[in-house]
Parts: sequence; C-alpha cells; structure tokens
Amino acid sequence: MAWTDALLLLLGLLCALLMIGLPVAFAFFAVNIVGALVFLGGDAGLAQMIRNSATALTNYSLAPIPLFILMGEILLHSGVAFRAINAIEKLIARVPGRMPIVSVVGGTVFAALSGSSMANTAMLGSALLPEMLRRGYDPRIAMGPIMATGGIAMLIPPSALAVLLGSLAGMSISKLLIAGVLPALLMAALFIGYIVAVCVLDPSKAPRDDAPAARGWARFRPFAVDVLPLSVIFIAVVGSLVAGIATPTESAALGCVASALAAVGYRALDRRNLVLSLTETAKISVMILFIIVASITFAQILAFSGATDGLVSLVSASGLTPFQIVLAMVLVLLFLGCFVDQVSMLMITVPFFIPLAKAVDIDLLWLGVLYLLTMEISFLTPPFGLLLFVMKGVAPPQVTLGTVYRAAMPFLLLELLVLGLLVLFPGFGTWLPGLLVR
Repeated sequence: MAWTDALLLLLGLLCALLMIGLPVAFAFFAVNIVGALVFLGGDAGLAQMIRNSATALTNYSLAPIPLFILMGEILLHSGVAFRAINAIEKLIARVPGRMPIVSVVGGTVFAALSGSSMANTAMLGSALLPEMLRRGYDPRIAMGPIMATGGIAMLIPPSALAVLLGSLAGMSISKLLIAGVLPALLMAALFIGYIVAVCVLDPSKAPRDDAPAARGWARFRPFAVDVLPLSVIFIAVVGSLVAGIATPTESAALGCVASALAAVGYRALDRRNLVLSLTETAKISVMILFIIVASITFAQILAFSGATDGLVSLVSASGLTPFQIVLAMVLVLLFLGCFVDQVSMLMITVPFFIPLAKAVDIDLLWLGVLYLLTMEISFLTPPFGLLLFVMKGVAPPQVTLGTVYRAAMPFLLLELLVLGLLVLFPGFGTWLPGLLVR
C-alpha cells in the first residue's frame, strides 16, 4: 500500500471516529487495531501493540503528570488558592478595572502553583465573577481576563501538558517547563494594560471603586500570610529544576509535598479534601495516560506504514524554508484548536511534526514553546475552546455563550500577538531555559 493511501486510511478513520463522538482514547485504540492488522502483521501486530502499550505506561518521564495535577487539586480543594486570591485583592490599590486586574494577577500566581488551565478558570470564575457582576462590571471585561489568564497555566511550570509534550517529542522537559515563563509574563502584562486602557477610555465598563483602601501593614499582611508562603511551592518545583538538583519527576514530587504541607499549615487539609484531590487526580491522570498509550502506538503504526517518512520526504523536497514549515505547523495547530482538545492536537500532530522538524533542523525547544502557546490559544478559540465552556458553566444563567465568545476575543488577539512575536523571534522562548537550565 502506498504511503499516501496508508495516511488517508489512518487519519480518515481517526477523524471519522472523533466526529461521531467517540472518546479520544477509544478512537485511537480502534484505529490502532486496524493499523496493527493491516501494517504490523495481523495477530502478531496486535500482540506487539499490547507490548508497546505496556512499555509506554512504564515510561518514567510521564510520572510528573499525575504529580503536577495532584499539586493543583490539593490547593484548589483545600481552599488555599481562594485565600491567596483574597489576599491579592486587598493588596492591589484603586486602579481602573481593579477586579479584572486581580483576576489576572491571581490567575498567574495560581498558574504557577497548579499547572491546570481548567482548574484555574473554574476557581477564578467561581471566586471572582459573581462579585464583579454584583459590583456592576461589564460581563465581557469581567469574564475575558479570567478565561485568558486561565490558559497561562499551560505555559508556566508546573505544566502537565509541557511534560506530556516533552515525553512524546523527546524534548528536554526541564527546558520546556522554563521556556514558557517569559511569554506567559508578557501576556499577563498585556492583559493588564488592555484592562486599564479599556476602563480609562470607557468608564462604564467598570464601576468606580469606592472601597476604602487598607493602609500600611493591614494592606500587606494578608499577602504576607496567604501568598508569600506559597512561593515555597514554586521554588520547590522550579528552583530544584534550575539548580539541577532534581529531575522533573523529583521536582514534581517536591511540589506535591510542599502543597500538602501548605494546606496542613493553613489547617485546610482534612480527610474529605484529601480524598477528593486524590480522586480527581486519578480521573484526569488515567484519561491522559490512556490517550498517551494509544497515541504512541498510533505513531509507531504511522512509521511502519511509511506514512511518516513519506510525508517528511515530500515536505523536505518541496523547497520550503524551515521558517515557512514552522509557520505552516502553527497554522495547522491553530486550525485544529478550533475543533479538538489540546491532548488530541498533540496526539495527531506530534508523529508528523517532530520527525519533520528534525529533518529540516528546526530547534525543538522553539517548536515546543510554539506548541504550548498555540494550545493555550486554542482554549479560547470558538467554537469549541474548552475554557469558553468552563466559563459558561460558572457564569450566571443570563450570560449567553455569544457573550462569552465576545469577552474572549480581545484577549485572544493579544495572545496571537505574543505568538507572532515568538514565531519571529525564537530567542524570546529559548533564551531563559538556555540561561538557567544546564
């Protein structure tokens, strides 16, 4: 069978199964069974597929994924994250659009502690959105920053998807975790600048903040008590990586211990919260690991069928420059992000993009940061961006999905601006890990 026919068969069947609503993992498993029977030698191929699945599950580099997820679940269910948000609100003085700015700052802080975009958005939405709407903020300026900041968790360590991408693509996980920090901070700064500009130019978007501002120690005490101690968690994860004294798995374990100790220190971790955190971690981790197992076998079947080598040879012979190839990859990812979730984007594209990037000598770390940023953008892209639906779920019933879409648009454009800068200036993403991680 020609490689083009094999590619059409495998991708066509996968797309058909996904479109009829079959869960991603099961869709990949079904395609893998067909691929094993056709390309791997029938029953022997099925046996090999099972062995490959077992090998994939024992991959040590995947261990940080459930640990990073557990970090965020402990902080979320223990209420420690809500204490930090309240402290940040007291710290930020009277500025135009104060509450949306609190959501950006608080969301960025929580992103550095949890690594979960959906948990970030759900937490900020339930904690801040009702209060902002009660005070008279325009729903769009209230919801937009929460959704946009929720996605920053994709870029700032600890990011479970960064670990997943690094494991699948053979990238340095330590460098990939650090590489998203500068783009994430730039996005947060742009979000704050946009909020201030909108609220100054159109005061009707945000009410006048007449709440008396705390002064002196009364203003800084909540921050010192409820936020600064949490920096130990970030230091445990990122500091151990940067110092070279821990692997990503070890740093994730340190982060879990630090999160649990923080919750215990605030007397917020009881048996119920611990069981709930462990249960949610197990649900999310099993889902991700099932998809990983299926996708690794899918990549192997693509290689055996000749589809991967055929596509790489075709693109390499096309005369396109590496920059043009990267631009095409980004456009494909942006298109896919409108319709499929982030893990599915990785599973579908990594088997093609990584061999192609290696063949034309594209910096894998740069490509990895572009992957993360594009997946972060896809959280906000209509019609199926996941954070759009998370926000609709926590918003009052009178808020329509169309209002949620419109709230996300300005922040989506700012994220695309950062993506464009990263495409044009690769050093923007690769400089910091090159400086810190050896």
